[in-house]
Amino acid sequence: MIEIEVKIKVGDHAFLKEKLVNLGARLEKERSRETNSLYDYPSQLLSKRKQALRLRKIGAKTFLTFKGTPQKSRKFKIRDEYETEVKNERQIKKILKSLGLVPVFSYQKKRTVFRKGHLKICLDELAIGSFMELEGKRNEITKLTKALGFSRTDFIKQDYIQLLSQK
Repeated sequence: MIEIEVKIKVGDHAFLKEKLVNLGARLEKERSRETNSLYDYPSQLLSKRKQALRLRKIGAKTFLTFKGTPQKSRKFKIRDEYETEVKNERQIKKILKSLGLVPVFSYQKKRTVFRKGHLKICLDELAIGSFMELEGKRNEITKLTKALGFSRTDFIKQDYIQLLSQK
C-alpha cells in the first residue's frame, strides 16, 4: 500500500475537532495513548535507507509496520507501508531480536482519529506539541487543509522521530 501523508502543527484541538465535524468528518477513534518503538539493525541499515520498522501498542493491541523509502515529493511524504496486527507482543519482540533488530527509538503520543471519505485525519499530542496528520490522496488532503484554513506552506513531511530528535 502507498501511504501519502502530511503533518501540520496545530494549536487548539477542541476548535479543530469542531471544524472537522462541521466539514463532515466523523470521529472514528476516541483519544487513546500509543507507544511507538522503532527497530533497526545495529548498522542502522533501515535508517540509512530512510526506512522504518515500527512496533505500535494501542491499549491491548499491537501492530508491526514497515515503511519504505520515501518517494520524491516537495510537499507530501509518499512511501510504501505494510502493517499487520500482532497477536503476541512478546513473541514478535523475540522474533525481531532473533533477526538482529534492536529498539533504537521510542515515543508516546495521544491520538484521536477522524475520517472524511477515504481521508484519515489524526489529531496527535506529543511532548513537542500538537499536530494534525492527514493520510489519503493528495487532492483530498489539500482540499481539507484549505477548508480548515491551512495552506501547503504549513505541510510538514518529517516524521515524529525526526521532529522529536530536533528538540
